[in-house]
Amino acid sequence: MENHYKWVTAAEYLGCHSIRVNASGRGSREDVQAASVDGLRQLAQFARDYGISVIVENHGGYSSDGLWLAQVLASVDLPNCGSLPDFGNFGDYDRYLGVRQLMPYARGISAKSFEFDADGNEINTDFVRMLQIIRDAGYRGHIGIEFEGEGDEDLGVLATKKLLQQAERLLV
Repeated sequence: MENHYKWVTAAEYLGCHSIRVNASGRGSREDVQAASVDGLRQLAQFARDYGISVIVENHGGYSSDGLWLAQVLASVDLPNCGSLPDFGNFGDYDRYLGVRQLMPYARGISAKSFEFDADGNEINTDFVRMLQIIRDAGYRGHIGIEFEGEGDEDLGVLATKKLLQQAERLLV
């Protein structure tokens, strides 16, 4: 955990509002959860003095379970420790449920895409449904874009941006 202190000070120097971390480890769900709560609390307490938030992405392992990660963040219970829900990192867990569970703690969103159909829709995620969940939670912050599919990354990012803009227009 202390290895992350340098990232907090670097984030402050660069004028960032947060650092992104993972909640992972070896052991039972309960053991990793307890260790994650402890580590995140210590890191967020350190980061608070720098005006930096610590945001946790669902990024494999137990953290891809939205309820598990939401429970971790609820237990940390610090205003500068939150989530970065990633559309594409839930594995077999219901991505819509996972985003809904993480939205009370969201300090950012990652709109991840992999592949598009002929109409430009992402084949794994209903972006209109995701944006409705995000809007219903009252979130009005940044939504980052990640493209992890085959082909040109720039085109994938632009296609994802277009899809987000289309979804937003449908919800107006």
